[in-house]
Amino acid sequence: MSNKTKKILAVILLLVVAAAAVLLYLHFRPQASEGAKTVTVEVVHKDESRKEFVIHTDAETLRGALEQEKLIEGTESEWGLYVLTVDGETADEAAQEWWCFNDGEGNMLPTGVDSTMIQDGDKYEIVLTVGW
Repeated sequence: MSNKTKKILAVILLLVVAAAAVLLYLHFRPQASEGAKTVTVEVVHKDESRKEFVIHTDAETLRGALEQEKLIEGTESEWGLYVLTVDGETADEAAQEWWCFNDGEGNMLPTGVDSTMIQDGDKYEIVLTVGW
């Protein structure tokens, strides 16, 4: 057998072993769990209706948990995500509307959604607010 044939067979064997390893991993990989943390978020809309969401997550930040549930959208800024839409409702900046993020006791969060670290059992309130 020539050197070239041996190299081709070695590459084919390597590809077969790699494909088998990928298939085994996909078959036996750990299944996704519900999430190590449970966070409760209450959204207060413009019409003052309230909607509560219980989020099971492994996210480290409030942004991660909210984006996991597709609850927020916004634009990136130098300070992080500027949240414009929550639970499908978009703040009207021309009318000075904005989303206020509060802790479970109604106090405005001192950090943005990007840097608000979450823990199991945390509660948050997101309120559509008018005026500066």
